[in-house]
Amino acid sequence: MIRMMKSMKSLWMISTVSVIVLLEFSTALGQVSVGMMPQIIEKDGRHALLVDGQPFLMLGGQAHNSSGWPGMLPNVWSSVKAMHANTLEVPIYWEQIEPQPGKFDFSLVDTLLKQGRDHKVHLVLLWFATWKNGSNHYIPEWMKSDAVKYPNITGRNGRTVDSPSPHTQAAMEADAKAFAAVMGHLKKVDLQHTVLMVQVENEPGSWGSVRDYSAEAQKLFESQVPEELLKPNVLKALNKPVMVRGTWQEVFGEDADEYFHAWSVARYIGYVAAAAKAVYPLPLYVNAALRDPITNPKASTYESGGPTDNVIPIWKAAAPAIDLLAPDIYMSESEKALKVIELYDRQDNALFVPEIGSGDQYARYFYAVLAHGGIGFSPFGIDDNGQGGTEEETADRLKPLAQEYAMAEPMMRELAKWAFEGKIKTVVEGEDHAAQHIDLDKWQAVVSFSAAGGRTSQANARPIGKAMVVQLGENEFILIGTLCRVTFRPLGACADKVWQYLKVEEGKYENGTFKLLRIRNGDETDWGGPRFGAAPTVLNTTLIMR
Repeated sequence: MIRMMKSMKSLWMISTVSVIVLLEFSTALGQVSVGMMPQIIEKDGRHALLVDGQPFLMLGGQAHNSSGWPGMLPNVWSSVKAMHANTLEVPIYWEQIEPQPGKFDFSLVDTLLKQGRDHKVHLVLLWFATWKNGSNHYIPEWMKSDAVKYPNITGRNGRTVDSPSPHTQAAMEADAKAFAAVMGHLKKVDLQHTVLMVQVENEPGSWGSVRDYSAEAQKLFESQVPEELLKPNVLKALNKPVMVRGTWQEVFGEDADEYFHAWSVARYIGYVAAAAKAVYPLPLYVNAALRDPITNPKASTYESGGPTDNVIPIWKAAAPAIDLLAPDIYMSESEKALKVIELYDRQDNALFVPEIGSGDQYARYFYAVLAHGGIGFSPFGIDDNGQGGTEEETADRLKPLAQEYAMAEPMMRELAKWAFEGKIKTVVEGEDHAAQHIDLDKWQAVVSFSAAGGRTSQANARPIGKAMVVQLGENEFILIGTLCRVTFRPLGACADKVWQYLKVEEGKYENGTFKLLRIRNGDETDWGGPRFGAAPTVLNTTLIMR
């Protein structure tokens, strides 16, 4: 098993280097390699998702948990269209795919593939299997009926907890076999690469118990910590002193229970992922139910064992077949949401937000994700979940992000490339509504937030404004924003120089080229700089010093 994982890791490293070279040459030549396997690459600590050999930005939307069935999909697709999304995240269910041991039914997968192609939308499949929000409710009935062979964890008080044990070899092997079968089917039938990525499980971990306290788990807990976690770089990342060896309690002290559970869950899922990648190496990720990123709460207050920010180094060591760990953001406060984005943007981890709230208070974080080089963004529950809402109601519900996607859709490749190159900088309105600034070499962009984009001094009723600045040249910028005003001031040696707008062009991108709608001047740029209203606007802006 270890030898296989090392061989696979070497293969992925070689493949990544090759793709980086291809990216540099194909981008320079304007070439597209159709049919290439989707891959995540890293260069200088930044990441990109390559689709057909070019950077791709997932403008995503996730269906509700029980909306992956054929009878529910018409409403899902209408929501995708209303959002201007290019990627649908949709669950597939182990209980449906393997209704009897070893007998697989891929009809649901085939339906999703066909309809995704018909709608010209990519897919991210969500493997609801051993874990779904900490429970095992999506395992097949034949497993649910045998609690002895496929047990749940035992709490500290000796009572069974509604969460699967990560120490069950039979369950792990069954999950790996089923998931590998899914990936093998995709390899045969998805030659177009409609599926970009696959999520392995869903928000794994446990509620109600920090770890498994069964006799088998306790024996493992009292044994030596695995060598992978005793490496100096891992211990340093966990803020623990370097040790030669010891038990979990000896090495990790008060964090031992949570770290042991994180290792156990990650090793289980890493095994499942490695089996799948040996068959078909699509990018794989695991999503996290978050803890408060500011207060460092006790593990008993959140879902323990999943890839929360404090145990990312453990997950990286335990599950090398997982390409990235992704945060599910349901914290609307800017301090917390921005901190989460920062924590999951790592040199060893591409930033991807596979779940986030769908209201306008969350839409602003689309900009923040791009500034951190994110490869995708996806609100949860885009369909009406069988409630029978009208198309108008759906469009109104999805409007906050739909208008952002409508802006981003024709310039998706450019945004993905700029994000990969680190050219995007953003600010989002905080709860104090205070003005913010962005430093851009010899310029500083000053962003103030107010209703109607600054036509009056009235503050926004809620903190939903945002601005994005893309530096194309020394004095040339793309400005995008809502409910704000942007002005500039020279910095450094140029601070006292007089300046003005050479040109402010409003328009949109088409096939990689900016198309002019109008030139803004007079009231549109005087009195404090360009204004942005409730709908996002794209401005190609050039400054000049006099």
